[in-house]
Formats: sequence, structure tokens, C-alpha cells
Amino acid sequence: MRVAVVGASGYTGLELLRILLRHPDAELVAVTSEQRAGRPVGEAFPSLRGLTELRFEAADPVALAKRAEVAFTALPHAASAPVVRELYAQGVVVADLSADFRLRDPELYAKWYGAHPAPELLDAAVYGIPELTRDALRGTQLIAAAGCYPTSVLLPLVPFLREGLLALDRTLFVDSKSGVSGAGRTLAEEYLFAEVDGSCRAYKVGGVHRHLPEMEQEASAAARAPVSLTFVPHLLPAIRGIVTSVFAQPLRPLSADDARGVLEAAYADEPFVRVLPPGETPRIAAVRGSNFCDVAAFADAGSGALVLLSALDNLVKGAGGQAVQCVNLNRGLPETAGLLEAPLVP
Repeated sequence: MRVAVVGASGYTGLELLRILLRHPDAELVAVTSEQRAGRPVGEAFPSLRGLTELRFEAADPVALAKRAEVAFTALPHAASAPVVRELYAQGVVVADLSADFRLRDPELYAKWYGAHPAPELLDAAVYGIPELTRDALRGTQLIAAAGCYPTSVLLPLVPFLREGLLALDRTLFVDSKSGVSGAGRTLAEEYLFAEVDGSCRAYKVGGVHRHLPEMEQEASAAARAPVSLTFVPHLLPAIRGIVTSVFAQPLRPLSADDARGVLEAAYADEPFVRVLPPGETPRIAAVRGSNFCDVAAFADAGSGALVLLSALDNLVKGAGGQAVQCVNLNRGLPETAGLLEAPLVP
């Protein structure tokens, strides 16, 4: 397949390049960056030197559509939708990594991001977590790749919601911790090395994180009933990775073995979701640089609550890798194509 990456110079865009350059069925034909237009990719980013002769170019959707049949758009929220609209109109299959097409309700989008630039495409988009939306991804032209935090929450949680095992009259509590690459190349004091090294802090507490409505939308769809989440994200002194804990009350007592059995049944045939053995907890070091998401489930002996855990790389399974996995499905390719890279250890 002939592929373009729009917005290829951010952390997510670079992760897409790293994956697509080794993809056995992908021919990378164009990469865009307004800031670096005209510069060779390997000159701007020495890690890719010798791997491609492409130069960055300005984004021209009509021109890109003449060369590419698939486009990954890794642009900021709101900036992505107008580009996606033009690519979509030209018949290009688009995997969008912004939040522009994740929320199905334009009023909900407006509450969190402002007026939607292309509301007519919302109904055409399919939410992109292959393990949860596989069949719909196969037939769509527009993929809304899921956010990193929502992926880490939904993969351990959705099997329990689909089976009707949780008390939904109580808020579900979510604690997530992410590496600083999740903020992109933001030049802000709170992301400086001297500010994050040796530290960990909560941020955007009180239901104000933009990923919250995405989580509640997809959790409610899985449960076929409204689901309320209290979400507290934290910033880790690390570059990559997310660890998430979800706390829920079951409708009936579940042992740790029962809970793990729910995950095993849901993900028995999934190549990228690994249900951990009894007693083992997910860790960033075991998934860093890979498209794997490790999940586990525990039962709290005192309260009877379920503790659902996950770990993933926010730039791979939480972004670029997941988008490639979605496109593989969409194009009828092996789902694992270009993605079976072992995690980086140490």
C-alpha cells in the first residue's frame, strides 16, 4: 500500500515513520511537516538517516491523494479535520490520530475542543481500537485512532462491561501515569527535565482532561448503559509508557481467578493484548517500544472491589502502532504486519 504521513515530525509522526519504514507491505511515498518542509528526513531526524530518501513537504491533500492510497494524519486537534476532509473527498483511506473524529456527538466535541471543523464526517468515522472494533474497521474509509489514556483504560475494562459484571450506579475510578512524550513537543516549564526528573504529580484533576469524554463514550457503548468515570492522570519522570489502574465494584463477588478468566476469554486470540499470569502486574519496561498492552485483574480481599491494570507504550499501542494495526485490518493485511517488534529492554 502507498502511504503518506501528514504531520510526520512530532513524536507520534516519527513513531509512524519508524514502523512504516519496516512494514513489509507499506511504501512510504510522502511525509509532511510545515516547519521542516524541504529538509531530508534523515537530516532533520538522525535516527532515520539512511532509512529513507524522502524529504519533508508542505501538506497538500489533493497532491498527496495522487500518490497515496492511505494517509495517517498526526496533526493537532482541530487542525487535522480540514486536512482529513480533503483526503477523504479524494477517496484516500485516512487514519487520524487526533481527537477530531473520536467523539460522535458534535456538541460534546464543541464542549471540549471548540466547534467541529468537519461535523459531516463524524458518522463515517470508526473508533480505532482493533480488539474492540475490529469488524467495523474493516469497512471504513475513516479511522479515528483511539487516545493513549483511553486505550489503557478500555482494554482492561471493556470485557467486564460487555459481560454486565460491574455496578454502574457507582463511579469507576481510574488512576493513570504517563511518560512526558504524551504531551508532544510542548515547550512548557512543567515538561523540562529539571521539573520532571525524580518527580511524579497529578495534573488536570477534577474531570477536565480531554480524554475523559472519549473513555465514557466507549465504556457506555460497551455496557449499553451510561458509565461514569473519575479520571486522575499523573506525569511520570519517563519518556514513554502508561500504567493504568481501574477500580470497580462487581455486581457479585469475583475472585482474582474469575476476573482473570474474563480477560483471558476476551483476549485469547489477540496478538497484542497479553493477559499476565496470576500475581504479576503490568510494567512499562515490558512493553516499551512495542505494540503490546499487558493487562491483569485482581480482587481486593477487603472491599471486594476489582482492580484492573494495564501497561502500554503511549507512542505505539497508544498512537502510531495502533493506527497501523487498524490500517492493516482495513486493507486486508496481516494484523501484525510491521508491528511484531520486541519491547526495548532495558
